[in-house]
Amino acid sequence: MIARIYKPARTAMQSGTAMTKCWILEFDPSTARRLDPLMGWTSSDDMRSQVQLRFESKEAAIHYAEKRSIPYTVSNLKVRRPVVRERGYAENFAHNRREAWTH
Repeated sequence: MIARIYKPARTAMQSGTAMTKCWILEFDPSTARRLDPLMGWTSSDDMRSQVQLRFESKEAAIHYAEKRSIPYTVSNLKVRRPVVRERGYAENFAHNRREAWTH
């Protein structure tokens, strides 16, 4: 069973970077999920697919996997440059705007 070490991306529903500062180690599923014919739920016998471990750094996650002889892959995330406007959000509501109000 291979583990995947990655840093989560921010969600599309927010512009902040909450919950993206830690590294996560999670296991790939070893068995396929089954569809329950009566209720329509998906289920699996694989308990490791529910485990998600959080670490402060990539090195700590790698050390954990190597210490327990867990094969792993590391997925590096592309770092996004923050968008910082010159005068900030308050510029939209300034009384001395140079441009016409568009919305």
